[in-house]
Amino acid sequence: MWVITGVLLVAILITIIEVPPLWKKRQRKELWVFSVLLVFGIGLSIAVGLDLNVPNPFDWIAVIFKPLTDLMMWLLK
Repeated sequence: MWVITGVLLVAILITIIEVPPLWKKRQRKELWVFSVLLVFGIGLSIAVGLDLNVPNPFDWIAVIFKPLTDLMMWLLK
């Protein structure tokens, strides 16, 4: 519960600091990108804080390159 509260408080603080200048300069696209990334970051932070299984992109990269690595190791023996 405290993790969620802390993440949300930090997100609110970031929003209070970052949104008004974007709004004043009428940077609507930047505001959308900021909002999407902030929501994505909040979701991931809460998931990590609650010890949920968050997929790691390096695992996917390892799965892709593992056959190539095995082939190179076989060729270099």
